Amino acid sequence: MIKWRGIAWSVHPLFIMVMLASLLTGYFPELLTLFVIVVVHELGHVLAARAFRWKVLEVKLLPFGGVAEVEDAGGISAKEEAIVAIAGPLQNGWMALAAWGCGAGGLWDAAWAEYIIEANVMLALFNLLPIYPLDGGKLLQALLSILLNYYRTLVWTARLSLLFSAAMLATAIVPLFLQAHGLQLNVLIVASFLFMTNWTYRRHIPYLFYRFLMHRERSAELVIDRGKGVTPLIVSGKQSILSVARMFKREKVYLVYMLEHARQELRMLPEQRIVEGCLSGSNPNRAVHELFS
Repeated sequence: MIKWRGIAWSVHPLFIMVMLASLLTGYFPELLTLFVIVVVHELGHVLAARAFRWKVLEVKLLPFGGVAEVEDAGGISAKEEAIVAIAGPLQNGWMALAAWGCGAGGLWDAAWAEYIIEANVMLALFNLLPIYPLDGGKLLQALLSILLNYYRTLVWTARLSLLFSAAMLATAIVPLFLQAHGLQLNVLIVASFLFMTNWTYRRHIPYLFYRFLMHRERSAELVIDRGKGVTPLIVSGKQSILSVARMFKREKVYLVYMLEHARQELRMLPEQRIVEGCLSGSNPNRAVHELFS
């Protein structure tokens, strides 16, 4: 692990396995080039994140890109998440164009330039697959968070990522049963990694949701600073505090109105009371009306 400008950079064991395999098969120069491409790809994410003043804690490099861990991932906007996600593939775009220019200008061997172009195009296209934590998966999550509440965004990001990961696994295995085709081992390894990553991600959704709630106060301040209004949310007093929190969207601030059927009146409380009710250590499944007692 290397620490640079406050960011811990590490190489995932999967990448180390690929590097060892390349040494045995004589493809180390190609692998070293791929490593540089992956680093530049990930630097695009880091620079974009830093431009939005995110605190990047760690970057873990993989054969197909990297995974960046940020301190306040639960409190960032969908727009920022989308821009940071697309910043990686954009690096592959200019690198591919530069390689084409060097090849066309005779500065590089044509075959070598073609290899770098193909490596950048393949890396960019692969990262745009709608599978978390690939860039396409992060773009998918940003889109879902605009359409759905944040809890359902996490759930559907996991479901769709598992679905597409399973499709990748099928793509790797099915040729084994067809004539003159063998097992797609590289696809199988990567697809298995992505499937297991999203299986774990799915199990961690409660933790990820609570992290989102922990950053709600700061997120609400940012939403209000952008001039967006407060959204009314009418709930029943019998609903659980947690179920109300799960209705919160990423970039909305709520005033929660509790409808009391017995008195035929609405009682109001700010969303932060709901958040505190979930994070206080008391039972988050207790009824909303208990917050007024």
